[in-house]
Amino acid sequence: MSKLLLSLETSSPVCSVALHRLDTGKLVGQSELRLEKSHSSHLSVLINQLLENTLYTLQDVAAVAVSDGPGSYTGLRIGAAAAKGLCYALDIPLLAISTLQSLAYQIAAATARPEQFLYCPMLDARRMEVYAGVYRADGTEVLAPTPLLLDENTLNEQLDGHSLLFFGSGAAKFQPLVAEKAQAGFLSGIEPSAVAVGALALRAYEQQQFKSVAYYEPFYLKDVYTTTPKNKA
Repeated sequence: MSKLLLSLETSSPVCSVALHRLDTGKLVGQSELRLEKSHSSHLSVLINQLLENTLYTLQDVAAVAVSDGPGSYTGLRIGAAAAKGLCYALDIPLLAISTLQSLAYQIAAATARPEQFLYCPMLDARRMEVYAGVYRADGTEVLAPTPLLLDENTLNEQLDGHSLLFFGSGAAKFQPLVAEKAQAGFLSGIEPSAVAVGALALRAYEQQQFKSVAYYEPFYLKDVYTTTPKNKA
C-alpha cells in the first residue's frame, strides 16, 4: 500500500492541496481553487477529487501537513480544523509548515543560482503593514516572521550588501518605497502552494516533527481581535 503525505494550504485566497509519496518524495498530484471565501465549502471536495483522480483513497494517506501561518485567520482555522479532523479519524501524524518559509522555498527552488539571493515573502496585513520573514536559499532564517510597518527604511539592514527578492500579496505596496534600491527585486503573482508545504513537510516527517492533534493551533503572528456588533451588544 502506498503511503502518502497530504498537504493543505488555506492561508490565502487560493485553496490548494497536494499529494506526495513518503517513500520517494515524488509529487503525485495537486489541485487548487482560486475563489474568495470558498475554503470551508471546497477544501474537502478538493481533497476527495485529488485522491480520486490519482486513484488513491484516504486509507493511503499516512500523514497530513498544513500551512501554519501567518495568513488569513479564517483560512488558517479552516485548514487546521480539516487537518486535525483527518489526523484524528485516520490516527496519523500532523505536521505544520510555516507559510512564509514555504513561500521562500517555492521561489528559491525555481531561481537560478539561488544562493546569490535572500528571499523575503510578504503577506498583506492591510494598510501599510505586512507579515514578512527573510530566508536564505537553504531555508535558514535571517529574519524570523514578524509584522512590519512599511516605509523607505524597512529592511535596510538586510538590503545592505544583499540582493533580496520580494514576493507575496504584500510585496507590491513595498516596491514603490524602495524603487531606488537596485538590490531589491520584486516578483508578482506568487501565491502560497500546497506543493511547497508538502516538500518541506517531507523533511519534517523524516525528523518526526509532529504536532499535537489535540492542541495544535495555527501561528497567527498577531492576536486576533473581534468585536460584538452594535445590534447585539
